[in-house]
Amino acid sequence: MAHRDQKKYIETLKRYKNKMDSKERQQYKMFVKRHKDDEDLDKLSMAKLENWYQKYHVNRERKNFDHFFKSED
Repeated sequence: MAHRDQKKYIETLKRYKNKMDSKERQQYKMFVKRHKDDEDLDKLSMAKLENWYQKYHVNRERKNFDHFFKSED
């Protein structure tokens, strides 16, 4: 299960790599290299990936397009 979560976090965070600061981006690149080598991440690394997932993916601002679909009655 950890490998599946690891893959999900890394694949999702790929889209947000440009929003990360330089330290986070460097650590993310190391996690990607470790993932490509089929290495399971330790608890601290998984916690860091999960925190980034929460920070960038879950809490992102979602655009509201309702005004495009309102009927003109």
